[in-house]
Amino acid sequence: MKFKRFIVGIVAVGAALMATACSGSKSSSSKKTYTPKELTVEFVPSVQANKIGAKAKPLAALLKKQLGIPVRVTVSTDDDGMIEGMASKKVDVGFMPPATYVLAHKKKIADVLLQAERYGYNEPSGTVNHTLVHSYRAGIYVKKGSKIKSWKDLKGKTIGVQDAVSSSGYIFPIVELYKKGLNVLKSCKLVQIKGDDQAIISVENGDVDAAFTFADARPIAAQDDPKVMKDVVPIYFTKPIPNDTISVRHDMSYKFRKKLAKAFKAIAKSKKGRKIIESIYSHYGYVSSKDSNFDIIRQYDKILAKIQK
Repeated sequence: MKFKRFIVGIVAVGAALMATACSGSKSSSSKKTYTPKELTVEFVPSVQANKIGAKAKPLAALLKKQLGIPVRVTVSTDDDGMIEGMASKKVDVGFMPPATYVLAHKKKIADVLLQAERYGYNEPSGTVNHTLVHSYRAGIYVKKGSKIKSWKDLKGKTIGVQDAVSSSGYIFPIVELYKKGLNVLKSCKLVQIKGDDQAIISVENGDVDAAFTFADARPIAAQDDPKVMKDVVPIYFTKPIPNDTISVRHDMSYKFRKKLAKAFKAIAKSKKGRKIIESIYSHYGYVSSKDSNFDIIRQYDKILAKIQK
């Protein structure tokens, strides 16, 4: 699929979601009275979808025990699929990346409930430093020994990217390189790759010259190809990006939100629960969050919109 078609597809989905949001915002979505009798929790792949699904299923049992209602776990095809699922009221809770959350909130589809805590990484080695942080950075990765030594060398190259709503796999690197004088939308060939781990492996295999991923996706990719820790190296890191969210339907009652937040925090503190959330997204805990934490995402979105014109 050519990249231009990819952009057109994103715009089309966005328009459809806007129509869905507008039609529902005047009715039930404007009243926060919804209390689920069965909870549907959805994940978006940061690695291969089948891996996420297998790792996320045990979370359903823990949530059921905490909430006292049936819980179903699903995996969306991509970020837009998750927003669409929540807009159509088929999804109650979404593990949303920051840019996905901002888009869903703008359309009155979702509200942020919690923000993930992760361990930081020592850059550029990729080793974990065990300091809990509420933000991360995107990295640009290339093959060791490549002629690409800095962002200036990316012109004319093939770059692996994530969905157009991905902060680390698309928005932040593109915006920051544009500010430096390189418009990768015009000067490079962008190839969409599903999963940050697969993007790193694509660099290792020579399928792409570089990749935009979260920092550091190499340890995850190394589970399938250990060579990437030495063979794939970073050449650039972006400014900090707010960590992933646990977001809920816009019409969900405050009483149930409180109960749900308490459940997720309790699960994260338990030995079994922490092991599960660590295996899914490398989350190590959850803290309460607010919408203003994601204003930097909105700033970058505005710049990206200008670049795409």
